[in-house]
Amino acid sequence: MVGSRLGVGFALHPDLEYLELTREIAERDADYFEVNPETLWRCRGGRLERNDYHDLFRKFLDASRKPFVAHGLEFSLGTPTDEEGEPARIGQWLERLRDDHGAFGFAWMSEHLGWTTARGLEANLPLPLPHHEEAVATVAERLRLLKSVVPTVLFENWATTFVIDNPSREPDFFNAILSEADCGLLLDLHNAWTQCVNYELDAAEYVDRLDLDRVVQIHVSGGSMSEPALLKSRRSMRMDSHDNPIPEEVWALLESVAPRCPNLRGVVVERLNGTFGASEVPALAAEVRRAKELFPC
Repeated sequence: MVGSRLGVGFALHPDLEYLELTREIAERDADYFEVNPETLWRCRGGRLERNDYHDLFRKFLDASRKPFVAHGLEFSLGTPTDEEGEPARIGQWLERLRDDHGAFGFAWMSEHLGWTTARGLEANLPLPLPHHEEAVATVAERLRLLKSVVPTVLFENWATTFVIDNPSREPDFFNAILSEADCGLLLDLHNAWTQCVNYELDAAEYVDRLDLDRVVQIHVSGGSMSEPALLKSRRSMRMDSHDNPIPEEVWALLESVAPRCPNLRGVVVERLNGTFGASEVPALAAEVRRAKELFPC
């Protein structure tokens, strides 16, 4: 996992307004770019193929000469590979990733932990897994498939609105996957802090229990509290919604944790498209520069 530092990156979302708003950040402040592979594809005639954003982001690469990394959403790490329909789905997925990797030369690829497809059901966002040996083996098998395309592969720790097992034991579950798959970790500090806020855990202790030698990339972002009316209990939960500035608690975690990750190669400041306007761009740029001060390239 040892490699050169890329510095502080910025996500390229498939949204022309977002790309125009953040153009100066991309050109001036970002050291590298993160893209979601699925946003580079479209389905035509039952086959996945390149879409227009694939061409546009390739032009970003040619113009900037800055590295790219991939950050997947829907490979569904928790879905067994022998489930009905999965072999064909996996085959198409890996075919597209090979094409993308050939075009962009990803420094690494990360994928969200959880499942999005299971026995014909589909979820919009990855849902949590039980902390069982079977789940560890399933996730590791799928990570090894991704490693056959992009040699350096990571999974991202989750922030979930419900839990299946004791959330205090999540670091042990993550570490077991890291060991079984021999892969890296994308440590999302807002996810970790959100999980600890929602389930009354100590965020510093939660992060300290992770195998920090495996951390290759860190995400920092902000979020919101849910509306009380959404739950019968009227309880508000912290959401990993990427729609607000990075909280000071997350900055403090980054300052504390980054120096203890010997294989850390990059940090990404996340902000979702459609959640800010032109007046907020300077503050977003300032967040990228603040991250660069904490993780100089």
